[in-house]
Amino acid sequence: MSYPAIDFLFLSEEDMIKAGVKDMVSCIEAMEEVVKCLNLGDYVMGGENHNSHGSQVSFPKSSPFTNMPLDEGDDRRFMAMPAYIGGPFDLMGMKWYGSNMANKEKGLPRSILTVMLNDKDTGAPLALMSANLLSAYRTGAIPGVGAKYLVRKDAKVCGICGPGVMGKTSLAAIMAACPNIDTVKVKGRGKASLMSFIEYVGKEYPKLKEVKAVETVEELIRDTDVISFANSGSTDPSTYPFVKKEWIKPGAVLIGVSAFDMDSNELKTCSLVVDNIKLYEAWAEEFTYPSFGANNIIGSKFTDMAHEGLIDMEDITDLGDIIFGKRPGRTSNDQIFVYSVGGMPVEDVAWGKVCYENAKKLGLGTKLRLWNEPDMH
Repeated sequence: MSYPAIDFLFLSEEDMIKAGVKDMVSCIEAMEEVVKCLNLGDYVMGGENHNSHGSQVSFPKSSPFTNMPLDEGDDRRFMAMPAYIGGPFDLMGMKWYGSNMANKEKGLPRSILTVMLNDKDTGAPLALMSANLLSAYRTGAIPGVGAKYLVRKDAKVCGICGPGVMGKTSLAAIMAACPNIDTVKVKGRGKASLMSFIEYVGKEYPKLKEVKAVETVEELIRDTDVISFANSGSTDPSTYPFVKKEWIKPGAVLIGVSAFDMDSNELKTCSLVVDNIKLYEAWAEEFTYPSFGANNIIGSKFTDMAHEGLIDMEDITDLGDIIFGKRPGRTSNDQIFVYSVGGMPVEDVAWGKVCYENAKKLGLGTKLRLWNEPDMH
């Protein structure tokens, strides 16, 4: 029996840009389809519960082996994140994630990412792609889907906590979903990164009336219609930006792309929305209670609050239920939403599929051969 040759496509970051990886409007459309698939259950991720974020390797603080990497800084890890996503994507894939905050001292991004797409039946590779931009844009686009359904149509002021890559892409998504935004406030820790962010936003969105840095979380929150927390976060909740409800403008939406915190008794008076409730249920099983802190996403605080009896699980709304009309979204102009974004490899596979198809149409990438015929079969 003869076996066919297997070719796959390598897509560099330059190829991915040409294939439209930075097209935020299209990415939001794709992520809305992903949220629908998640709500319907038309996906599989890792673990026995099919909802695992991925398999992570973290290094020890000390080791008798001199060649072994040590956990000497923030975010020192490797992670394999496999997923199948159905719907219009119908594809298997995996994001491979290496991260080390010390990379910045070497002139490298904190995280260096690749995505492999595979045929769902044979497992054959279809594409290996640079994924830093892919991951950044799909992460930003999920807040954009939430903004489309939750933010008031007359919203004019956007706040960004964290002027890094996630701050830029979540702003891009909010700008796409909320066309009346005319003012952007940003809070960061370093003057250089703040000035760089302000310069970037001014060039990208020249029609904005004002882009300004603020000193405190309170300044960021007050009189702001939609706020994205895209700052870095550790496993210590005491270090997270803390929000008091008295600061929140009636009708505002707080989006937790990364870490922030609120008092549980104040949080339970807000409308709580998550991107995929099954992910948070899986995290609640995976992490010993309290899971918020071990996982710095605010949705894990929602499930902790349910564990404590402060709320019922039914008080947490899945965004897909709002999209499908199974549960109401905004019911009043004063309604305050806290929307949690977990981030899942199904999103990488979905946006990777769109970019891969674009790349094939445009003749982009480098064709690589796995084999002419397998040597052993």
